[in-house]
Parts: sequence; C-alpha cells; structure tokens
Amino acid sequence: MPTIHDVAERAGVSPITVSRVINSSGPVSEKTRARVEAAIAEMNYVPNQLAQGLRSKRIKILGLLVTDITNPFFTTIARGAEDVASEAGYSVVFCNTDESVEKERKYLQLLVQQQVAGILLVPARSEPAAIDFVQSHNVQVVVLDRQVPGIEVDAVRCDSVGGAHQLVSHLLELGHRRIALLNGPHGVSTADDRLAGYEHAMHEFGIHDYSDLVYSGSFSFVSGYQMAQQVLATKPMPTALFAANNFIANGALNALHEHNLSVPDDMAMVCFDELPASMASFPVLTTIAQPAYALGQEAARLLIARLSGEAPGQRQEIILPTTLIVRASRTSLLDRNDLCRLSEGAGMIQT
Repeated sequence: MPTIHDVAERAGVSPITVSRVINSSGPVSEKTRARVEAAIAEMNYVPNQLAQGLRSKRIKILGLLVTDITNPFFTTIARGAEDVASEAGYSVVFCNTDESVEKERKYLQLLVQQQVAGILLVPARSEPAAIDFVQSHNVQVVVLDRQVPGIEVDAVRCDSVGGAHQLVSHLLELGHRRIALLNGPHGVSTADDRLAGYEHAMHEFGIHDYSDLVYSGSFSFVSGYQMAQQVLATKPMPTALFAANNFIANGALNALHEHNLSVPDDMAMVCFDELPASMASFPVLTTIAQPAYALGQEAARLLIARLSGEAPGQRQEIILPTTLIVRASRTSLLDRNDLCRLSEGAGMIQT
C-alpha cells in the first residue's frame, strides 16, 4: 500500500506538502497541487484518517454497498448479512450507489480510509476497477449478486441464467412466441445473464429472430414504465412480457393499466424477484424468487471466514438456486382475433 512518502517522492515534493494538499491546510501553488493530485491518483493512495494506534488493526466493521437500498431484494440481503455479522461481533455500514460508478468509487475510498475489516459489494458495473482498488489496499472483498469476469474474487450470487430460462420456457410452453424482455443495463452481469437465459429458451423453441423484442434500460420503476410504453406502441404487439426485476415489473404494470390492459387477460407477464405487497397491484406475478436473505448470510459468512483465515485458499464462487413460483399472471396465447385487435393499436381488447 503506498504511503504519503511514496506520493511525495512521485510528485517531487515533501510529505508535508502532500498533507497540505490532502487536508487543504496550507499554502500550495496550483501547479504543485496538480502534481500532487496526479501522483495520488496514479498510485491509488488513500490517506489514513484513523489514529496512529488503530493503524495496525482494522476495526470490526464491514462495508456493504448495494445499488438500490429502496429495493426490498437488497434490504433483505442487507438483513441477512447484518444478522451474520452481528453474531460474529461485526457491525455493518450500508452504502447506496444508485448504480453509479462514481458513487461506488467514493464510498469505497471512504471505507478503505476508515480501515473497515472487509467489504461486501454489489458492483455498479461488471468491471474489475472497483475490486482492484479494494484489493490493492489489502482489504478483503466479497462480490454479491453479480459477476465480475477476469478477476479473482470471492462471490455469492443466484442463478440468473437458469431463472430467466425457466420463466421464458414457462411462457413458451403456454404458446407465447412474441415475448418482450424488459431488461436492466448492458454491462451489468444480472442483466446480461437474464438476457442469456431468455435467448437460450427462445433458441430451444426454434425462435432466433427476437431482436425487436429485447429492451434495455435500468432496474427501476421509471425504466420499466418507459420500456413497457415502447412495447405497447409496437405492431404486432407482444403477447407476453418478461420483466428482469421487480421494479421494472411494477413500472410495466402501471403502463399496462394506463392502456386499460390487464394481466393476465390482455397480456401475460412474469418477472424476476418477488414483488412486495406494498408495491404490487393485482395480480401477483409469476416470478423467479431469489433467496435474498440467504444470499446476504452466505456472503457475510464467506467474508468473515476469509478475515479469520478459515476460508479455503482459492477464491470461492457460491451460486444459490432460484425458485419458479407460478401464479395468475400468465395465460395461454391470446386467440387470433384478440391478437389482431391488439396489433391494430386499439389499446383495449374488445370482447
């Protein structure tokens, strides 16, 4: 881990000058400040803000970074992690990144500065930079929910590919062929995996031309609403929707309601993750349920085992199974006359 002296040497200044730049505590020319800041960035230097007596021992706090703390999936993960951490004598600090790489970077810098014992991370993107940064400062990290290819790191996630395959296969078995995927952002492994599961199921049923049925946005209510509005403007309209998470599903349900379309009578719909009662309107959707609480538990156990030296030497990847829950939110393929009326853009099926 680089020290203040290393930064000073790189910038060609004294350690006290580096300290002044970091703390904005003394006169430094703009030219010198720029040189010091460049050296800090190049070396990934993080100043230690704890007292000298704590420098040799990390505090028993774990950082947990999630992408949307308002999503019950992540709050349930947090509860599972906190329960395990508490039993082991650790506290947990929660950070919400809003899928922002910049917010993620700032929180990780803060946690490293505070010398947390370890970090549980739901990455904003499936890229190694954040994990490289944490590992370069000798902080243990476990990745939750998502994958980050090309880097050795402990990870705990659910089977998004298999779950998506189950949902889409279920719709295909009911006779649907035009199934629209309302997905999260490209470059996030959960979205990429759910697309892969969708494609696998479609290919198994001999469907290879579906590019016009795949929509990409964010894992949010607004994005679900917007993608559904786009779907409802197409001709011919899909007969089924696959929402890649619960927030997307809730946004899509609102869009359908505005068009006087109901699930399952007018449109079949399934989603990934349970839709909590506080968010859901009738019907409760057919869904792939992920064991969010167990996900948090397993990740915290793995991190604490790594900190105590009890984990295996090689990095671990734990994949938890998902469960298909079939409810009233699906139906067999609409009859040909109803489908034609939908495709004409009338907005409501005439019965």
